Amino acid sequence: MKSVKHTAAAVAVGLLVAAGGYLGWQAFGPREAVPAVSYTLLDGSKGSTEALRGKVVLVNFWATSCVTCVAEMPQIVATYDKYKGQGYETVAVAMSYDPPAYVARFAETRKLPFGVAIDNTGEIARRFGDVQLTPTSYLINKRGEIVKRYVGAPDFAALHKLVEQLLAEA
Repeated sequence: MKSVKHTAAAVAVGLLVAAGGYLGWQAFGPREAVPAVSYTLLDGSKGSTEALRGKVVLVNFWATSCVTCVAEMPQIVATYDKYKGQGYETVAVAMSYDPPAYVARFAETRKLPFGVAIDNTGEIARRFGDVQLTPTSYLINKRGEIVKRYVGAPDFAALHKLVEQLLAEA
């Protein structure tokens, strides 16, 4: 009986160590590079993920028909406004099924202060891991690495803390 308890305890400790190692690797291990994509913004200007290197970037996949997307947009705007002068950028990528006229109207009436791209072909969503659900956002560090992926609205207080940490990095 004593050896069964010891074995169970050893297994439990082993699992905790393995889980801790995995979580540590997730937090500090190699990060996925942001895919190289080019896009055209609503104002006609061209952009690319490569041109955003050196900045902390939130890439937000959204749709005008997505209730959560529309609800979170004021907080995305507030986050952008709070950090834009410190090397932070936001790119809102409208999904391929979103009618361009709706996207343009939304961006204009809400006075979105950051770049808005329409992913007409779905190529941007495919390159970011075949994004299907909206909202899906990616936080990217200055080195062009994906730090965090959010499916659904992020916890904005936690997002702000992470943005501040990333902005402080060299």
